[in-house]
Order: sequence, then structure tokens, then C-alpha cells
Amino acid sequence: MFANPSYDVLIVGGSHAGLSAALVLGRSLRRVLVLDAGQPCNRQTPHSHGFLTRDGVPPAELAAIARAQLAHYPTVELRAATVVGAAADAAGFRVETADGATHAGRKLLLATGLHDELPPIPGLAACWGISVLHCPYCHGYEVHHQPLAVLSGRDSGFEFARLIHHWSPDLRLLTNGPSQLSGDEAAHLAARGVTVIETPLQAVEHEAGRLRALRLADGTRLPLTALFARVPFRQASDLGTQLGLSLTDAGLVAADEFGRTAVPGLYVAGDNSTLMRQVAAAVANGSKAAAFINHELIAEDF
Repeated sequence: MFANPSYDVLIVGGSHAGLSAALVLGRSLRRVLVLDAGQPCNRQTPHSHGFLTRDGVPPAELAAIARAQLAHYPTVELRAATVVGAAADAAGFRVETADGATHAGRKLLLATGLHDELPPIPGLAACWGISVLHCPYCHGYEVHHQPLAVLSGRDSGFEFARLIHHWSPDLRLLTNGPSQLSGDEAAHLAARGVTVIETPLQAVEHEAGRLRALRLADGTRLPLTALFARVPFRQASDLGTQLGLSLTDAGLVAADEFGRTAVPGLYVAGDNSTLMRQVAAAVANGSKAAAFINHELIAEDF
């Protein structure tokens, strides 16, 4: 049992959601500790888009600005550390880092993100977030009306191809094996000039992460500007599982719109709990969770 937790709030994860939450809590005069392993999922992404007033700024630069601004709040601490364990009791939460340190807080916010499980296709990982893309709202404008492809995953790929076609009609759908398209889906794509390619993808040719062409198993070479792919993902951290949280069918932590989970005092924010994987969304989620955490602390202490 923690007789006197050192912090009001522990935040695990110091990317955009965690830093946003820390800012709101620091401005609410809360003692906050942010623990960050330094491995954000967008670490290869050269530019962030769709964040009002910061369109086109690298995600790492946004995070650096946020850390500098947080330094003005004396009750907020930022530490580089990997959290490997977490536990809860009546007084709050305790987390343990890989170097053996332990920290206690009344509330815990997990902003731990997701880990993308990229298929083992040569060149694909080097291009991830640069020219092999997951989100047209983040990156579609930069490649609009250029030659593109969609790599389908566990489904037919029709919905994703239909979405990407809005940005460029010069589109191919790679099913990476026998197509799972229905007759109607195939007809809709054919009517709009989308070529369906069943030949497996063998390699991604690139220069410093910039896609030049896709090489297929039959030797065909497809010059392209970008490839859109939705790949499987998993939680980047098992801390939620350690604390008894359940996942949705999509593999996300179950929480309400304010990040509240089924475990009292435990909140989540960012990619670990939403399919809207954008910097702007992460910042908003962190801000909302922090405001509700502060509200909860006030209600308990008043």
C-alpha cells in the first residue's frame, strides 16, 4: 500500500498524447511524472499533417517543443525510462522501470501507443511512415493524383482502395495472393480503372525510404510514388493487461471518450485506444483525459 504517493498522476508514454496530458495537468497544479521509452510509432515519419497551425512539422519537432514548454511548469517531471511493471491498490498505482526504480501516483495514464507488425517484405519497414503509409488524411495530399497502390491485409481491400481512390484514380489494389473481392466489389473497382493484382509482393525498391517501385514475385516492376497499407498491430506495452484491462475486438484498450477504463483511476490516451492515429487526435485525447483526471482528483479531495 502506498501511504503517500509522490505524484498526483503518473504518465507512461511521452509522445504527443502523454505530453498533452502533462501540459493540462501541470497547468492544473498537479504533481506529474512522465516516463518515456523514446520509441514513438511515428519516429520515421518526416512530417506531420492535419494539426492546425503546425501542418507539415516533423512529429519529433512537435514533441521537442512540447518538452521545452513543459519545462516551465515546476510540478511536471519528464524522465527517460522504460516501464516494465505496474500495480494498483487503494492508495493509487506503482510503476517499475527497467532500471529497478519505482514510482507511485494517485492516478495512472497509459499513453503507450501501438506496435505495427509489418509484413517481412524487403524494403517495406524502411519506407514505413515515409512512402509506405497508413493514413490518407495524414499523407494523402502529398501524393494526390500520383501513381499509388493499396496493399490489402486480412480483408478484400475494397474499402481501403475506395478511400484512396479519392486522392488518386491512378491506383492499383495488391491482394498479395488470391483476391477475396466479391463480384460486386471487383466490378466497382474495374469500372473506376483500379487494377487488381493478385501476384504476391516480393520487395519494395526505395532510396532512403522513398518508394521507387514494387517488385512482384513474377518479376514485374511497378513504379509508384507511395503504397498505402493497413498492417496488423498490437499494444506496444502489456501494462494495461497487467492491470486487468480488456481489449476491444480491434485490439484497442476499452475506454470511454475521456480515456476512463474499467479500472478506477486508470486512464488511457492516444493510439492505444483509438483508430484515429493522428497527432491532432492524440493531443486532443491527452487533453481530455487530463481534464477528467483533474476533475476526479478535485472531487476526491474537496
